[in-house]
This record gives sequence, structure tokens and C-alpha cells, in this order.
Amino acid sequence: MIKLGLIGYPVSHSLSPKIQTAVLKACGLDGDYSLFPIRPNDVHELKDLLARVRSGEITGLNVTIPHKQNVIPWLDELTPTAKAIGAVNVIYMRKDSLIGDNTDALGFLSDLNRFLVEGQSKIANHKSAIVLGAGGSARSVVYALCNDGWKVTIAARRLEQAQQLASQFEGAGAIELNFQTLQPSSLQLIVNTTPLGMIPNVDQSPLPENISLPKHTMIYDLVYNPRETKLVRDARAQGLHATTGLGMLIEQAALGFELWTGLNPSHEVLWNAVES
Repeated sequence: MIKLGLIGYPVSHSLSPKIQTAVLKACGLDGDYSLFPIRPNDVHELKDLLARVRSGEITGLNVTIPHKQNVIPWLDELTPTAKAIGAVNVIYMRKDSLIGDNTDALGFLSDLNRFLVEGQSKIANHKSAIVLGAGGSARSVVYALCNDGWKVTIAARRLEQAQQLASQFEGAGAIELNFQTLQPSSLQLIVNTTPLGMIPNVDQSPLPENISLPKHTMIYDLVYNPRETKLVRDARAQGLHATTGLGMLIEQAALGFELWTGLNPSHEVLWNAVES
């Protein structure tokens, strides 16, 4: 029996159980997907859960905030992508090694390209993005954007964390900027990687209230629950092209399932799972 799950805190809002359970069923596999809420500083519980993967009791795990970096010291090996990003969102065993991987970057970029096509974007020759936040999810987004030729600005409340992330990708187009110095006229793509706006705090937004953005600005919010976050709702009210991270969730979920099982599930199955 295949046993999968998600480490994070909180995790009750996650759609991953619905998605992965549907995919297991569609692939004719006997298995389940569980939620493992582990508080940010609970190292003992984190280590115990990873030991269950190492023993074979659990086939594989997804990792979400705040543990995308917390799990790294307890892993045997990181894939090149996870090592470059410095964050993990998928864990599995290979032979006798506990491996940390990252499918967030590729999942984000795949869905971003779909989003840009839908918005009939004209920014291909001058790709400039601002990433809000500097945590584990931001690392994946910055890595993906830089490798796709974007000029990236990092804006975060914790200046030191933003500077650290910027220095990690120095030379690849990423810079650090204090949020208060951002000029709306320069914005082309804004990517929110913070949890602001996530259930239950649905009235929060990472942008200042009543900020006026240029008509060419596109908004990508990694938060996908609720289906329309305040950030996305406010952007659409201004006539801007905006989306949540639901598509990214689908893309990275398919990639993770393939790592755990060797099977490449139909994306239609994944979308049907969340639409139901």
C-alpha cells in the first residue's frame, strides 16, 4: 500500500489530499494521502516522521511552509534543483538514501507560461518581475524566473532574509529591494509567495490597500485557498490579469506523484479533483 502525506503548519486548508487520492484511484493504486501538521519548532516530531519514510512505512511526502528548509538537515541527499534552490517540497527514498527534491520551480514556471499566454502578455523581450516574500516558496520562484531569463526584484518584510536570497542568485538577475521603494510604474509581474490571504486570513493582502497598479501589471498569487484571494480580487477589480497558484499546485503535484510511483498521471484527473 502506498502511503503519502504532507508536512506543514497549518495544512488543514490543503487540496493535496483530494488531488493525490484521486490520482491514486485513477492509476489503480491502493493508497492514501494524509496530513501531518507539525509546528515550526517541533524538531522531534519532524525527525520521527522522516524516520517513517526512511523505514518504508511512508512512501513519500510533500513539504510546505514552514518546513521547506527545516527538513534539509535530516535528509541524506538533495537533488541538484533542491540544492540550488535551498528548499525541498518532495521527499522520497532512493535505494538507501532519503532524498529531498523540489518540483515547485518547474511547476510554477509551467503554470506561469500558461498564465502569460492567457493574458496575451507582451513582455517576453523585457521580462521583469517582483517577488513578494523570501521564504522557501520564494526561493523556488526566484530560481525559476532567473533561469527563464527574468530580471527579479525581491521584496520582503525581513530585509536580512531578502538580502540572503538575493545574494544566493547574484549574477542570475536577482536583486533585493526594500518594499517601500517600489515604484508601481515599473511593475510587470508581481508574484506573491507569502501566506497572506490564505484561509482563514482571507481579508489580508501583501500589497498596500488601494494601491493603483499600471494596466499592464500581471498578478500571480501562490495562495490558492480561497480560490480568489484578496490580492487577486483587488487586481481583477482594476482590470488586471491575475491568478492564484492552483495551476502550480496541479503541476507540482503531478511531478511529485511521478517521483513516488514512476507514473505520469493525467492532468485532467488532477483538475477534476479540485473542481469537484
